[in-house]
Amino acid sequence: MRVSSFSRGLKLSTRKEATEGKPVEPVPPPRQVVIPVNQHFGAPNKAIVAVGDAVKRGQRIAEGAAPGPMTVPVHASISGTVKKIEPRALSNNTDGMCIIIEAEENAGTETDADFMPPITDPYVLGRDEALARIRDAGITGMGGAGFPAHIKLNPPSEKPVNLIIADGAECEPYLTTDEAVMNEKPDLLLAGLTIIMYITGVKRAIIGMEDNKAPLIPMIEREIRLNAYAASGKLDISAGLCRTRYPQGGEKMLIKALAKREVPSGGLPMDAGCIVQNVGTLVAIAEAFLLGKPLIDRDLTVSGGACKTPKNIRAPIGTIITELPKEFMNIDYDHLRKVIFGGPMMGNAVPGAQIPIQKNTSGIILMTGAETLTDAEGVCIRCARCIRNCSCRLSPVIMNNALEAGDLDEAVRAGLADCVECGSCSYVCPARIKLVQRFRVGKQRLRAARAMSQQQAKAREKV
Repeated sequence: MRVSSFSRGLKLSTRKEATEGKPVEPVPPPRQVVIPVNQHFGAPNKAIVAVGDAVKRGQRIAEGAAPGPMTVPVHASISGTVKKIEPRALSNNTDGMCIIIEAEENAGTETDADFMPPITDPYVLGRDEALARIRDAGITGMGGAGFPAHIKLNPPSEKPVNLIIADGAECEPYLTTDEAVMNEKPDLLLAGLTIIMYITGVKRAIIGMEDNKAPLIPMIEREIRLNAYAASGKLDISAGLCRTRYPQGGEKMLIKALAKREVPSGGLPMDAGCIVQNVGTLVAIAEAFLLGKPLIDRDLTVSGGACKTPKNIRAPIGTIITELPKEFMNIDYDHLRKVIFGGPMMGNAVPGAQIPIQKNTSGIILMTGAETLTDAEGVCIRCARCIRNCSCRLSPVIMNNALEAGDLDEAVRAGLADCVECGSCSYVCPARIKLVQRFRVGKQRLRAARAMSQQQAKAREKV
């Protein structure tokens, strides 16, 4: 099979050996969960339960504070009693309102769950009805950003889509859950993929993965042949291999490698005629239809030198790993120096491990001092390594200089709005300049400036 790729990027040590090939293990039932009310990119939610309420696993506990499409509900991941509703520290390093549920007996099982009615034949539903099922299940993109899945699957008519890419690249070091999902649930992966092809009307799809996962190809191709809807002759579904290169799992990089298309500056995958969905998201969509199960569990990798029992786990949303039994999750606190939610390149370093797992938590990396970099920033030597390795072909050094000078317009011209925050520039910088962190702050300043400009424009219109 031909191996595709994109230009630039990095060849990183994958550091996946500790969990590669390991099955996904369900965690022991947690005594309590801390479920953030807001776990998606979009309008805010509000709690619809109160302290003292009894809730069932799968029951809706938070939904949009105001009517609108850019919200997805949140569901109880265990059965129990609501003990508190209060702000807690989250993986994005902010405090967010959370619903704390104390477990009852059989809390994490489906014995007495409050699921939606299963739909055994999703291919007869109307488009709006199918999109509503995805929204009602609380499904967001599980690859990182948490964008509502029902919005991504409903592109405007002026932007026709003719290709869907299932993202199984998993280019971040340490992380191996996407590989485990493809290995353990290929039937649900294909079911989810064919369901969204039915919803969108797209006839062609590629299941993309890096070539370090090539042994999965025969099983995936077999499942394509076994899937009745895929085998009907109506669809063209294939597996595609990409070179193991960071950040191959990014939407723009996968589109470039597999479809040979370019997402325009300031655009989205739909502007290149594509929809990209993480393989975990596709499995969640299949479960929402075939089982009636909302997104209440999360598969993730827990690894790093300070984790004595690295593994892939399946945990109810809101689980805190430090509260799991030591025999299941043995953490070496004496040597723990850094905790990252997500992968080490694009994830967030957080103050500690006492932070709840969310819908978009792909991994928790527990690092020792030997795995972390603590060098002080130096002075830029104008070596241009950041430019040569930028997968989006931007000019990080110019963006950084513009931000230091307070010139947002120049930073945007150099590519600030198109930066995917992959961290390649920071990784290769010999001066150890924290470029990605500066670009994240710069984007926040840019959003604030644009919001202020809009407010001023509205004020002038009223005058």
